[in-house]
Amino acid sequence: MSETILVTVEGGLARVTFNRPAYLNAMDFEMGTRWRAVAHELTTDASVGAIILDAAGPAFCAGGDVIAMGSSGAGGSAVTDMAHIIHDGIRTFVESSIPIVAAVQGAVAGGGLGLMLAADLIVASEKAKFVSKYANIGLTPDLGVSTLLPAAIGQRRALQMLLQDVTIDAATALDWGLVTEVVAPDALAARSEEIARFWLDNATGAFGQAKRLVRVGAHRAFADNFHDEASTIGARFDTPEAQVRVAAFAAASRKQSAPKENS
Repeated sequence: MSETILVTVEGGLARVTFNRPAYLNAMDFEMGTRWRAVAHELTTDASVGAIILDAAGPAFCAGGDVIAMGSSGAGGSAVTDMAHIIHDGIRTFVESSIPIVAAVQGAVAGGGLGLMLAADLIVASEKAKFVSKYANIGLTPDLGVSTLLPAAIGQRRALQMLLQDVTIDAATALDWGLVTEVVAPDALAARSEEIARFWLDNATGAFGQAKRLVRVGAHRAFADNFHDEASTIGARFDTPEAQVRVAAFAAASRKQSAPKENS
């Protein structure tokens, strides 16, 4: 089995770890194929209720491994084919009903931005840095960057990153909405796991469906979204998880509103 992406699943929590630290976790052809396989494997595993996406080494992901691609003898058609494979993995994670939190400890560049944005919440170290670098080497955005980046930070700021190769720090990324929160480096692992455990310890299925509605709904017509919302809440209402929680909520509300006897 490939070691370029490590996967563990325990107690409903899956951890996906980019594991090419010597290459700043840049994604080569083999790692891209592994990424798609992992996405399909985890999103069809009924035991998985939450996913942490993290990386080994000092960087989160430097995007595609351009050096490996350039020295492999592969042409543009092979690069296009691999982009489709990686895109399939990103789309599979984004459109799934499993919430994902990314723990970002260092540099994120190029397509690494798109891979990071496959996560629904992003916790960044204070030392994290974010940059495009596509145009510097004569290439164009891939791995969902042209869609996911403006969705996160707005078109103007996305264009600023892509057309000026601006490097932004963690504080700016937080201000722009690129990441969800920023923590000290030694708190990164614990905070990302705390978020994932919150999903698992509460209404796991409902969190997952809420994530799916938002991520999928961003690119559909209102009518389609409304139909999906209605169908989803009806289906959730009939689940044991919801029935127990709705009954507890109703009981607590009745108790709170009951008239108090005079002492």
